[in-house]
Amino acid sequence: YPMLQSYSLQPFWQDDVGFSTSVKQNQLLSDQTEVLIIGAGYTGLSAALTLSRAGKNVVIVDANQAGSGASSRNGGLLGPSFHKLGLDGLVRRFGAETANEIMRESIAGFNWLLDFIKVENIECQLNRCGRFRGALRRNHFDALRRQAETISQIIDYPVTIVSKQQQHTEVGSKNYHGGVVYHADATLHPARLINEIIRRVQATGVRILSHTKVTGIKQTYSGFDVNIGSHTIQAQTVLLATNGYTDKPFSSLKRRILPIRSSMIATAKLPESLIKSVSPNLRSHGGTDRLVFYYRPSPDGRRLLFGGRAMHYYDKPAEYAQFLHKNMTTLFPQLSGVDITHAWSGLVAYTFDHMPHIGELDGLYYSMGYCGSGVARATYLGNKIAQKILGTGGETPFARFPFESRFMYNGTPWFMPIVLRWHSYADKMGW
Repeated sequence: YPMLQSYSLQPFWQDDVGFSTSVKQNQLLSDQTEVLIIGAGYTGLSAALTLSRAGKNVVIVDANQAGSGASSRNGGLLGPSFHKLGLDGLVRRFGAETANEIMRESIAGFNWLLDFIKVENIECQLNRCGRFRGALRRNHFDALRRQAETISQIIDYPVTIVSKQQQHTEVGSKNYHGGVVYHADATLHPARLINEIIRRVQATGVRILSHTKVTGIKQTYSGFDVNIGSHTIQAQTVLLATNGYTDKPFSSLKRRILPIRSSMIATAKLPESLIKSVSPNLRSHGGTDRLVFYYRPSPDGRRLLFGGRAMHYYDKPAEYAQFLHKNMTTLFPQLSGVDITHAWSGLVAYTFDHMPHIGELDGLYYSMGYCGSGVARATYLGNKIAQKILGTGGETPFARFPFESRFMYNGTPWFMPIVLRWHSYADKMGW
């Protein structure tokens, strides 16, 4: 892999904007606050904005740089985030009425973020380009078509069915057997989005402290005593907004999520003709593979960004860069000679029922488990959990489902590399 000898480990998005959240690092922790939010990603910042504008005193702490987790490492793909089980799987598990409600809530979260970006006048290179999803096997095509047609009947979400013979108008790969175009899907620049939200949160007076790790928490009669190093802050309310980065001392919630590493690569700048040979309409793309490969042009249309699940829980860029490059060039042999300039990864959080969850556990508020579709879900549900804290609403179907764990699971998914390698094998076998 000569084109993989030298690349940046910083996410392309962060590098592209000279990532800086302008968060003051010299602010001292106060002794008390009304609401303490742990985690300065999409969830925590969205909640903070709602809470602060409602008059609450809010402090946000993050163990790393604010906004530097999955919120500025994802692919920047924006859609309704339909359930991972698919509509048929939802109907089998919950019945048609609940399944339809979940689908409608998914589109509500998507529309909420679009409205938020418009109302707040956020410049994040939003592009309503649509998404093509290809069928990797012939039998996948019929399932894709049925689901797309059914979804379009439940909600107003236009789709176009693309046959094998016509797919060259959507994707420059012979590996698919037709597919579906979801015309309302969008892309954006995730690092620009998180930076813009941070600026608005700080403008309301919220203090954001980066590199500030919570080391202990104790519930009291008036709220919580939260240990941050040698300092203790008293908070009336605590919101945990750490998603895939949930760690000690939050073991009761950590054991309910499955942190999975997702990885991406970015190519060097390419000729327009080469980019369009992959994506003729400059859409976002994905397939029916179990390892959830996805790809899109960069906002300037000069690079291809290609992502998927990493095979390891720990960060091993040399391995996932080669793995992604191999899969990218299998789909698109015309990219075999291009250089890779960036390779990076981050943690997403799955749940045992493939559903995001918000609510309260032992007095601690939480919103997490976005199952790899967190751009719309996290911002939307951050707003919802803030409304719950305020007592002004926040109703969502995702608050009604039990947030389950499994016997003997402690929050460390030691088995996930085995599961992912099985999925990789199943993709190869066409299962």
